[in-house]
Amino acid sequence: MVSIQLPDGSKREFPGPVSVAEVAASIGPGLAKNTVAGKVDGRLVDASDRIDHDAKLQIITPKDDEGLEIIRHSCAHLVGHAVKQLYPTAKMVIGPVIEEGFYYDISYERPFTPEDMAAIETRMRELIAKDYDVIKRMTPRAEVIEVFKSRGEDYKLRLIDDMPNETAMGLYYHEEYVDMCRGPHVPNTRFLKSFKLTRLSGAYWRGDAKNEQLQRIYGTAWADKKQLDDYIKRIEEAEKRDHRKLGRELDLFHLDEHAPGLVFWHPKGWTVWQQVEQYMRAVYRDNGYQEVKGPQILDKTLWEKTGHWDKYRDNMFTTESEKRDYALKPMNCPGHILIFKQGIKSYRDLPLRYGEFGQCHRNEPTGGLHGIMRVRGFTQDDGHIFCTEDMILDECVAYTTLLQKVYRDFGFTDIIYKVATRPDARIGSDEIWDKAEFALMESLRRSGVEFKIAPGDGAFYGPKIEYTLKDALGRQWQCGTMQVDFSMAERLGAEYVAESGERKTPVMLHRAIVGSLERFIGILIEQHAGAMPVWLAPVQVLVTNITGAQADYAADIAKTLQKQGVRVAVDLRNEKINYKIREHSMQKVPFILVVGDKEKASGAVAVRARGNQDLGAVPLEDFIQKLVADIDGKV
Repeated sequence: MVSIQLPDGSKREFPGPVSVAEVAASIGPGLAKNTVAGKVDGRLVDASDRIDHDAKLQIITPKDDEGLEIIRHSCAHLVGHAVKQLYPTAKMVIGPVIEEGFYYDISYERPFTPEDMAAIETRMRELIAKDYDVIKRMTPRAEVIEVFKSRGEDYKLRLIDDMPNETAMGLYYHEEYVDMCRGPHVPNTRFLKSFKLTRLSGAYWRGDAKNEQLQRIYGTAWADKKQLDDYIKRIEEAEKRDHRKLGRELDLFHLDEHAPGLVFWHPKGWTVWQQVEQYMRAVYRDNGYQEVKGPQILDKTLWEKTGHWDKYRDNMFTTESEKRDYALKPMNCPGHILIFKQGIKSYRDLPLRYGEFGQCHRNEPTGGLHGIMRVRGFTQDDGHIFCTEDMILDECVAYTTLLQKVYRDFGFTDIIYKVATRPDARIGSDEIWDKAEFALMESLRRSGVEFKIAPGDGAFYGPKIEYTLKDALGRQWQCGTMQVDFSMAERLGAEYVAESGERKTPVMLHRAIVGSLERFIGILIEQHAGAMPVWLAPVQVLVTNITGAQADYAADIAKTLQKQGVRVAVDLRNEKINYKIREHSMQKVPFILVVGDKEKASGAVAVRARGNQDLGAVPLEDFIQKLVADIDGKV
């Protein structure tokens, strides 16, 4: 007898080995129809896999996260089936699941076109309509090699070579098409109806630019049509909000092939930059940070001492002068330690908080660059806190509270918190790790937030908190971090004089709130669809006249606003007023002030707020009072 325990605690007895699908069928036809796979004693298995021992079983359906992931993985295999039917000489490489979708890398003699992608999607739908079963067969290694040799699938053979200890492998058959995978996969193509192929791109074998280039077909898949439709709407909205598109339309910045991965900021874009930087500078000032500035180029030997040379050498820009090797800094930490080391520090000086808007450079691969979100040159709101072990908790509590306020001011209220804990390969005693992990977790508890644990994801020298924003479209952006470091200060010989008179190494807390300013501004542009809050908008008010008779009055209004610190522009062109309003509305200016003879005579302004809101005529003083309140309140 085989006893199967279900999640509700109930048990079902079977006379012998039983498949997941058979257990589902014994519960009811509805569940049997929706069974994608099973989780046996916590391990995912195919619906066809048989259970030959007493076990705990969870039936996996499309409603489960694991079920959705299996659907996406199976869609990747379906891409392979369609491609091999349409382009028999194509060689299949690898097709994994990614966030909200999947892709398949393929080797083919010519580039695929959008027309090809449409044809592949059509064939996939034809295959789904056949409602065929996906068959799994565990196959001896030698037989697997022969299967792919006979089909000319060179890349599959290379993948097999990468698994020398595997004596048998899972082969999944989609009718005549066969693919190799650990699985599990859907039992039938009926689960794959809610999918869409999204784009084509290039890729390299094993992700190495030195290897041959492949073609990548991306797609998305969901549990049902509603989820798919919702996703498509989100993507369409994301395209409208794309910071690269809005950066051009709003004249904020541009990127140029003469400086790949580096940003050319235009006057309006640099105004936004300055607002973010000056805001963060005030955060430094008001929370006990001393602003510092370190050099961008440092001797190679320093990076060797910190360990960066071994870990990040390929991502560092280097140069040579007078037979000495240097590197452009990829991060600011070593420079802050060198500043800390100048002069004798006492325990009374701690915690010592340094902040820097440090410009860093990393040699990101060309294929990984993305607008101003991922660049080669960027500026961080970088901070490092030198403290004792006893100070870690209080510093982390204060930092989490500060970060929440900053994010609120920028329009983000939904934050995901994650604590990455000790990895297997680490330095330092368990006692120190216990203290550091407790401090990070307790800081979040005291802030009243829920958090997840990421076991083993900490750095070798200490754990960290990762702060991830959710934007208006529900997308996640990991920006902030708080990292406890017991290693780097010691490697560079930083010390302070303890109360006992002995020399001790300070704990170093690495923290960033917005992270890369370039990336954060890109996130802000997309969050607000280019319509920046009044306090961040490059032009806060546009003043325009109806006829030339009000030109002087319009100019005087602009001067009055400028004296109040408002960023104002004036449009006195001899154009129709509706044309001027429409043009500046497209630039997403928060307020447009229109003045005609009536406004001039009464000392008023006709106010049009962003979003085509006509607020009518108001006294200029009243408008200025409201505007200043909005700016000061970060409305």
